[in-house]
Amino acid sequence: MSFSSFQASSHPLAPYGWDEGWEAEFAPYEAQGLLLGRVVRVDRGQCDVVTPVGTVRADTEFVVPRDPMKVVCTGDWVAVDPEGGDPRYVRTLLPRRTAFVRSTSSKRSEGQVLATNIDHVVICVSLAVELDLGRIERFLALAMSSSSGDALLHESAPSWEIGAQPLVVLTKSDLVPDATGLSYLVQDVEATAPGVQVLPVSSATGEGVDVLSAVVSGGTSVLLGTSGAGKSTLANALLGEDVMEVQAIREIDGKGRHTTTTRNLLVLPGGGVLIDTPGLRGVGLWDAEAGVGQVFSEIEELAEECRFHDCAHESEPGCAVLAAIEDGSLTGPHELGPHFSEELIRIHPKKIHSWGLE
Repeated sequence: MSFSSFQASSHPLAPYGWDEGWEAEFAPYEAQGLLLGRVVRVDRGQCDVVTPVGTVRADTEFVVPRDPMKVVCTGDWVAVDPEGGDPRYVRTLLPRRTAFVRSTSSKRSEGQVLATNIDHVVICVSLAVELDLGRIERFLALAMSSSSGDALLHESAPSWEIGAQPLVVLTKSDLVPDATGLSYLVQDVEATAPGVQVLPVSSATGEGVDVLSAVVSGGTSVLLGTSGAGKSTLANALLGEDVMEVQAIREIDGKGRHTTTTRNLLVLPGGGVLIDTPGLRGVGLWDAEAGVGQVFSEIEELAEECRFHDCAHESEPGCAVLAAIEDGSLTGPHELGPHFSEELIRIHPKKIHSWGLE
């Protein structure tokens, strides 16, 4: 089967994100008789791969590197054995356009790839509990660093690389019946995430679901958030059916069990694909210089106005950052907790020192 004979809209993998760029990447492996596919689920050394001839089960034995950043992950495009092999094997991973990576521990610099080849990072924040703006900032830094690093499987990003776009979804908006109060919550998050779309959504009433569906229809989206944030319920709302299992949360703190235990890639009826991830207890940053730089861009701009080029933003005269904090024009990033600051210092000490966040 020659994939070049298909138009993007008629290709059997078009609903899963196939395009001419992936066709070009796969061409050398097509010549070897291998089959193109996208990983929709990984577990126990095997994976489910959707191909032009259907979904197949494939073993990952031949693509198990020592580097955990290069293991097969949900969202990967791969070359698998053609029909006839038993078992079938994944023979290679195509270079990733984006890779969503977090640190496995705040104490160790080890990366864990959560999803790959994503266009939108949907950060789910529950309105059933008090907003934690510091946590939202961490998720944003994580989301904005999803387009660089060793996990991409190539040495340099392609020229079209712009990275995954973040979106903050305030779930369970029906629990805030006062429209004015809800608007204030949205404004608080918008101030924390300048330039990022903030959308209140209720899976119970359907509020905002159509808007979110339109946003994520243009590519691959990953749902990110803590347990109890309503990710699986939101996924079901976008899918139009109860595909993901949903469990009740604890009323005392709004936390829930890990309803989703694996990362699953699902086709949305309105277009695009969705990857639901298990709830994250911790938001460990990994190689997050680009993401942190965007989240703290306001501080960087102010730092250029400081009297001294090596200003530490602690007590120096003429410090523009301290002046902005004092007059109230700079809010948010400087209020991050000590654990976040320590972790960022561990990752990029020179960068963080220049922001005065030590």
